[in-house]
Amino acid sequence: MQTDFLNELILEDIENPEHPSDFESGEDYAVLILRLPELQTHGVQVTSYAFLSRRGRCYRYDRKKKDFEFLGTFDDLHRLLDKKADRLIRDIRQYHVEIDRLEESLYEDAPSDFMERWITYKKEVSLINRLMFHAVLSFELFVHYGRKSREFDALAYADILEHMSRVRDLAKDAMDKLDNLHDFYRAKVDERMNRNMYWLTIISAVFLPLTLVTGFFGMNTGGLPFTDDSTGTAKVLILSLVLEALFLIGFFLISRPKIKRFRRGRENDL
Repeated sequence: MQTDFLNELILEDIENPEHPSDFESGEDYAVLILRLPELQTHGVQVTSYAFLSRRGRCYRYDRKKKDFEFLGTFDDLHRLLDKKADRLIRDIRQYHVEIDRLEESLYEDAPSDFMERWITYKKEVSLINRLMFHAVLSFELFVHYGRKSREFDALAYADILEHMSRVRDLAKDAMDKLDNLHDFYRAKVDERMNRNMYWLTIISAVFLPLTLVTGFFGMNTGGLPFTDDSTGTAKVLILSLVLEALFLIGFFLISRPKIKRFRRGRENDL
């Protein structure tokens, strides 16, 4: 197809698969570039489409042939884009299902692969949101341009625009839900760490008097008590138990409010 009427810069944008969604129009033509996400088994794949509309006829750019091929009328273009929009809605809804499952698993106990799955979903839905943000802006300009033509079904294309906007909004909602899940996950991890540190503190406190007595009587110096006493070991043992008992009583009296709060937290989790 002859493309002499197209600006060289526009041709470069069309040939560039990394170019973001865009819309350009001339005296008797319009170029629509849509860079859309597609959900594959290995993740999100980005595909760039370029369409040319001229005098009521629509063309699609073939990247392998590096040329435009005839697509049909605005109705044919609508059918193609309508299928793409429907698939995008199905894909983003699938993400919401997966995120809901991740949330349910977090209520029971944080799965070991939570962060790995969270990062994957976050990266993919963020990509979908960015792509659809630009795609909606470009397609909105195309719909506004197409209303000038009698063959253009403005209502049908407005429906596609609404679908694309919904995909963008659903991706944004998925991002917000993932952020909330991450905050909840961090709260659970911090709570678990605090409990572990609490128990370690108790264990350290229990052995503190014993460590003190052992260190004192283990010094390699003269004049230590009970050195020449045949019952010295028993006396030291009794002294250690008395000190341990006094320390534990004082420790639990001071820590009693914290212990009650800790038990209530465990009962609420159960």
